Amino acid sequence: MRRKLIFIAIATVFFVPDILFASGKGLGENVTPDKLMGNRFLTLNTVIRVNQIEVTRDRYVGNDERDMHTPERVIAFREAVSSEFPGARITWAFSWLALHDNSDNYKKIRELVVGYHYLYGDDITFIPGAYFANAYNSREQVNKDLHEGLAKVGEMVGGGFRPKSVVAGFLAAENQLYLAEKENIHVCQGNIWSQFSIDNQDGDGAVSYPFYPSKEHFCKPAQGKDDFIDCVNLDGWTVDFLAARRDGFTDGFNSRMGVGPIETLLAYGKLIGLSQMMHTTGVHYDRGFDLNGFAWVTNCWELSLPIDISGLKDWLNEIKRRWPDVRFITQGEFGLLWREHYKENSFDYRFEQKGSGIGGSDINMEIRWFMNKDFRLALLKDWQKTRNESVIDFTNYSEKAEEPQVMTRKWSLLGEINQKQSRPQDKPKAISKLSGDAVSLVRKHYPYLLND
Repeated sequence: MRRKLIFIAIATVFFVPDILFASGKGLGENVTPDKLMGNRFLTLNTVIRVNQIEVTRDRYVGNDERDMHTPERVIAFREAVSSEFPGARITWAFSWLALHDNSDNYKKIRELVVGYHYLYGDDITFIPGAYFANAYNSREQVNKDLHEGLAKVGEMVGGGFRPKSVVAGFLAAENQLYLAEKENIHVCQGNIWSQFSIDNQDGDGAVSYPFYPSKEHFCKPAQGKDDFIDCVNLDGWTVDFLAARRDGFTDGFNSRMGVGPIETLLAYGKLIGLSQMMHTTGVHYDRGFDLNGFAWVTNCWELSLPIDISGLKDWLNEIKRRWPDVRFITQGEFGLLWREHYKENSFDYRFEQKGSGIGGSDINMEIRWFMNKDFRLALLKDWQKTRNESVIDFTNYSEKAEEPQVMTRKWSLLGEINQKQSRPQDKPKAISKLSGDAVSLVRKHYPYLLND
């Protein structure tokens, strides 16, 4: 009760709308389900930092963002979520500097977010290295940052608090192992699915839905007990599968386009941007739900983005209207539900999508993805011209993998053929033209694909 009263006193100073104080308003409408299957899930995290990309504790790349992080913006952001989706619980990730900055603004921001934890059940956690920790730090340093950053979060929240997850962008297998074994945290946003030639680190090659990573490589699902890491590895934000097959900005299109506000609302404006966000969302909540038995959409909306927060409200409002059963919970809660259902990598994910006609989501193309412990496979066709599909990605997870041992941006796990077509061997081909091992694996899991 004391925490809640403190929060209300702080929030009142900043003229928070009355809806924020409606004790219990909507708080019981979004109870975490007791099972994964049969549910549609939405997770949202936001990052609070001081500098644009804090690659180490005392070094950053990009702009100083102090002026973009204010208590007023924090309040507006949280109100946008609660007003459109009562009962929603989100994840707040603080950078190293945001946890330690002693200016009045950051002190008040930290107090507000702690209040949101006690009022709404939001999770609060740490982000090491601003998405790219391993590109600029040794694994030992990342573990140290994780330990001390998480301790600082616990001290800030009080009451013996521990985050349910970590937001990391990309995080090496050794560091995810450390989280599980030393910090007792079993959920990590540890890969950004299909990212390649964008921002400060590459990491294509993983599965887009949750999986237990291998000790060999954070993009590789564990193959058995010997290489198993008990840390559910989550994607950073849901992307359009057709846009994602491009190498960076090939053909002038952003390969990260999906539900993220930078690639949609900022790039195309609210009307077209929201259309693309909803198209990507529908891929999972409609056909994806039918194929997989559950569905998950996730988004990262950095607090400093120069984007009208009304776009967030519109997206959430439309989700609530079209899929009123969506469970909007923290990424840690979602990851732990997945962990309860899957004790090992026994998943078998399938996705089907036609293009939206926006950006790199070609309206004449259709893509099918198949993802399991052994491999990932993508089939592409121009549905306006042919029934024949070509393989654009086959990544064999049963093969040995190895992460870089030096600090570099290149952390992708590129298989026999990769969707980005960055190598000569990546030209699309018929499924029968894959290697013998690949054909055998496909036949084992999906024999009907070889009978078409």
